[in-house]
Amino acid sequence: MTIAIIPSRYGSSRFEGKPLALVAGKSMIQRVYEQAQKSPAVSKTIVATDDERILKAVDTFGGHAVMTSDDCRSGTDRVAQTADYLNLGQDDIIVNIQGDQPLFNPLTIDELISPFNDDPDLVMSTLVFKIKDKREITDPKDVKVTFDNNGFALYFSRAQIPYPRDLQTNVDFYKHLGFYAYKKSFLDTLVKLPTGICEQVEKLEQLRVLEFGYRIKVVVTPYDSPEIDLPEDIKRIEEKLSSH
Repeated sequence: MTIAIIPSRYGSSRFEGKPLALVAGKSMIQRVYEQAQKSPAVSKTIVATDDERILKAVDTFGGHAVMTSDDCRSGTDRVAQTADYLNLGQDDIIVNIQGDQPLFNPLTIDELISPFNDDPDLVMSTLVFKIKDKREITDPKDVKVTFDNNGFALYFSRAQIPYPRDLQTNVDFYKHLGFYAYKKSFLDTLVKLPTGICEQVEKLEQLRVLEFGYRIKVVVTPYDSPEIDLPEDIKRIEEKLSSH
């Protein structure tokens, strides 16, 4: 069974109340929820929140939301807490969907979980997109990732990686889209690990996985998933919506 969980916090230093911000007439959380529901691979979609306003909004549009503790250190912990509430099996697949990417293609969920069918020992996967906009290569807002010949992540960084020392121009750069899939058994392990040093420096929770010796399968998708970080980003997303 595959369950999609969308961690959703009201508080944000850069954009307070972001999940409830309207994007072309619908709240952002509703748009993300509806995209997840379109994936045939997903058995159930749930919003994991710490705020009654988000809980009420999801209930109003007919979605399913649960309240989680307000002391979760990250979205991953919120997802894990929700998985516990649902009494999921150890081999069930949990998809962690970013709540600020309302245009993500539902096909990416199928892509994200497909490696689990080929590798019974796989515990975690994530999505990346080959960068086309050169600005994203050096923008710290866009997380870059490098991976080995077998498609497993080597490192995630807000910096430009790999760095072309000799000014090579034939280098491909990949942007991390922030969607994850885990086996329930591994998610339980992950949230018990202490915060990693690199995780703390880069403010990237996926680095905890690598720092403690676990592997993340990287899935390259042809579908970009632009995010909303600030209120001014909404207009850009609405323009993309109107052009579809």
